[in-house]
Amino acid sequence: VQLQASGGGLVQAGDSLRLSCAASGLTVRSYNMGWFRQAPGKEREFVAAISRSGGGTYYADSVKGRFTISRDNAKNMVYLQMGSLKPEDTAVYYCAASAGVLSTISTMVLYKYWGQGTLVTVSS
Repeated sequence: VQLQASGGGLVQAGDSLRLSCAASGLTVRSYNMGWFRQAPGKEREFVAAISRSGGGTYYADSVKGRFTISRDNAKNMVYLQMGSLKPEDTAVYYCAASAGVLSTISTMVLYKYWGQGTLVTVSS
């Protein structure tokens, strides 16, 4: 299984950016797919997820209304559209896959497969 995250970069506050996660060895529609991030000196945290059953989406309060997670089953890809970016969004962003139940969709330890991360830097 491989998850390849891409799309990070240096942007200004207020800009938008789309992250992509290409999956191989698993089918994204069969897993809860999540995005997590880790800022410098901080612990990794949940950002967003899309459920394997029904495709429901879930967000951390800090990104709700600004970020949108989606998936393309045909391309076996997951995306994170980020808008109104803030300096505090600066972090390495990781995509991950979990076979857990819906109630655990934001539980990081249950995500078995992880990508390598892509760096997003938001300047003020």
